Order: sequence, then structure tokens, then C-alpha cells
Amino acid sequence: MKKLTAIISLLISQVAVADIFWLFREIDGTTNWQYIANFSSGVLILALSFTVIRLFFSHRQSNKYNRQLEEIRSQLEQRVVERTTTLNESNSLLKKSNAALAQEINQHLTTTSQLRQSESYISEILQSMPLILIGLDKDNQITQWNPRAEDISGLPAAKVIGKDLWQCYPDITVTPQQIMQASTEQRPVHVQFSQYGQYHFDITIYPLKDQSITGVVLLIDDITQRVNSETMLIQKDKMSLMGEMTSAMAHDINMPLKAMLSSVKTLRQDITDDTFDVVDMRETLEDAVIRGQQAKSIIDSLLDFSQGGGDAKSLANITHIIDHSIDLARNAITANSGLRFHDVVLKRDYADDLLDLPCYHRELQQVFLSLIRHACSALGKVDDLDHSPEITIAVSQIYNDIWIRLHHNGKPLSGGDQKYLFESSGTDDTSSTPYDPDQRLSFSHFIITEQHQGQIAVTCDPNSGTTFSIQLPLK
Repeated sequence: MKKLTAIISLLISQVAVADIFWLFREIDGTTNWQYIANFSSGVLILALSFTVIRLFFSHRQSNKYNRQLEEIRSQLEQRVVERTTTLNESNSLLKKSNAALAQEINQHLTTTSQLRQSESYISEILQSMPLILIGLDKDNQITQWNPRAEDISGLPAAKVIGKDLWQCYPDITVTPQQIMQASTEQRPVHVQFSQYGQYHFDITIYPLKDQSITGVVLLIDDITQRVNSETMLIQKDKMSLMGEMTSAMAHDINMPLKAMLSSVKTLRQDITDDTFDVVDMRETLEDAVIRGQQAKSIIDSLLDFSQGGGDAKSLANITHIIDHSIDLARNAITANSGLRFHDVVLKRDYADDLLDLPCYHRELQQVFLSLIRHACSALGKVDDLDHSPEITIAVSQIYNDIWIRLHHNGKPLSGGDQKYLFESSGTDDTSSTPYDPDQRLSFSHFIITEQHQGQIAVTCDPNSGTTFSIQLPLK
């Protein structure tokens, strides 16, 4: 195409210089216009063809560029859509994050408010506690000092916080060894401190188990008034129980005294009538002495019980205590019906190798004597000539407890009797079932449960009889 253009240009330049029609002149100098027209047409056709070809290729290339532009535009539009979607998602996530953040802020504000309320509530509790509360860190320096501690010690909290406890308050009834024990063993330590007749303190040392904060908390309770009140109640109960036991023993004392007085009267009458026999007089005096010894034995037991309880517990063999009570019952107990303890068939079932029991043996002796008296009374109420009165006493050891079972085949207790058997005579005024106060076992219940931390119960079966069960801890 370029070569053709060059030739045409050359021809035109030559024609322009010479005669433009020289190529079409004849020999005679005439011009052949037909040739000129044909030549011009050919040149024009060539030029038009060239132009058409150029236009074709230009159009084709423009279409190619248009397609590329469309692709680029489509890609741009897709990128715009994707970018818009991403921005929308980001905006949505940002809104959600803002909402979550706002909710978390609200929760944090609520939690902060609750914590402040809790701190205020705990602070009010500490301020109003009637007990002395003292907090100590691992170096025994004071971290808490409530108003009760200020009142008792006379030291304001501002002057003791952050200082050593014993330097600030050397009169406190807690030792560093007790603090160390609670911290080392990681368990509460209870201490009771008493100055007889003056004051009593109940002290509890709680270790703090949080590893980030170590130390202890002291709770000191002034229980002087409570101890004094309990002591008075115990003395009152004991006097009440003594009255009940005295009433019950009065029957036992009355029988030998009556027999002794009868013997003395008989002897006096014989001496007055001057008809006495030396042998009969000796037997009468011997019987009076025996009756007097029986009465003295009962009175001595009553005095022992009234004076007992002040000493510490001592180890004793439970079977020896029971046997001693049985010996005392042989000489003392006579039921109103006339049944003597000698008329009762007594069976004993003692286990071997029983451990000694820490106890108040005088008090336990009174318990067993009261149970035997109660059993004899029930046996004497059986209206059957063929009835054989029996009492069975069994003693066994189960783990760390001593178990005593006293069973008799006498008249069983009614439901009302069982209900009030272990209560004092003044506690069932509304009861419609009359019950002999002399048959109460309230003092036995007191001795077993309060003084020996044991249990006592009764079960009745109309066919087999009544069983008293006693459980006494060895520790």
C-alpha cells in the first residue's frame, strides 16, 4: 500500500512539472481523453478502495477497542459492585460492633453500679456487725477494723490500718501461732477464751483462700452474757431434774424406812412387854440395820449426783457402771405393787473387749438406776399370775459408739406416754393423758444428750415388750 502511494505521488509530481497529459498524447500531438478518463477513474477507484480498506481496518480496530472498553467498564462495574457490597458489609458489621459495644458499655455500667451497691452493702454489714471483725494480711498487718473493734479496743480504724496487730492492740486474746495455724492448714480455727466469772470470747480465724490475696479474718464474739444465761439455765434444769429424781427416789427411800420403823416399833413393844426373845430381837435389829443401809445408799447416790458434773470426764468401763447400778437396785427398788427387784429375772449380754468410755460415771449410774426402776414399775403392772418378769441388758460396741439396750416384758407404754416420757412434768399441760411424774425420764435424757452428747430412745411392742436404746460416743 505504501509503495503504490509512492508511485502515484511520483507520477503526479512528474505530470505537474511537465505536461500533465503527456502520457496520453498521440504521436500527432492530440490528446486521448478517453484514456484520461479511464485512468482517472482507475486512480479514483484505487483511492476509494484504499480509503475503504483503511476505514474497514479502522472500524475493526475501533470495534476491538470498544470491546476492550466494554470489558474494562464491565470489570470496573463489577469491582464497584463488589466494593460497594464490601463497604455495605463493613458498615453493617460496624453498626453491629457499635451496638455490641454500646450494650457492653451499658452492661459494664450496670455491673459497676451493682458492684458499688454490693460494696456499700458489705460495708454496711461490716459496720453494723455486733462482732469484732479484724482483717490481717500475710504480714499480720491490719486491713479491716470494724466499729465494734473500735468500741472494744478504743482505737480508731484510721490509726491501726496498715499496722501490726499486736503492736497496736497487745491485749487481744489471739496469738500469732493460732494465726499461723489457720494460714498453714487453710481451715478455720476456733478458739474459746474465758476468764472465769468475768468474760467469755468465741474466736474464729478464717483463712483467705484467694491466691492473690493472702491473710486471715478474725471474728471475735463476746458471749459473756450468753454463757452466763446458759449456765443459769443449766443450773435451773439441774435443780428441776433433781426435784424429779428426788420424787422418784422418795418411793425407794420410803420402803426401807417404813420397814426399819416397823422393826423398831416391834422391838420397843417387846421390850415394854418384857417378852422379848434375844434371837428375835437380834434379827429385828439386823433387819433395821439393813433397811437403814439401804436408805443411806440411796441418799448417798442422790448426794453424789447432786455434787457430780463439776469434775472432768474420766474413763470407765460401762459394764462396771451398769453392774454397780444393778447392785444398788437390788437393795433399793420396790415397786408399788410389791414387786421387788429380786423377783425379776435379769439377763446380761456384754460384748467382749469393750473400750473404756469417757463419762461422768455417777450420772450414768443414776440413768441406769432410773431405767431399772422404770422397768420394775412396768413389770409390776402386769396382771398375770403366769407372767415371768424379765429384764435383759445388752452392751455392744459399733465403730466409735457404745450401745446399751435395756429390754423388759412389762406393761408397754402408750403413745402419749412415749411422747412425754423424756420431757419434764411441766411441759405437757395440754396433754389429756395423765402420767405419773415419778416415771419421767427427763433427767436421764438430759444426762445422756447434754452431758455425754449421746442419744436415748424407747420403742414399745405389745407382744415383745419395751426397749430402751442408748448410744454413747467413745470420742
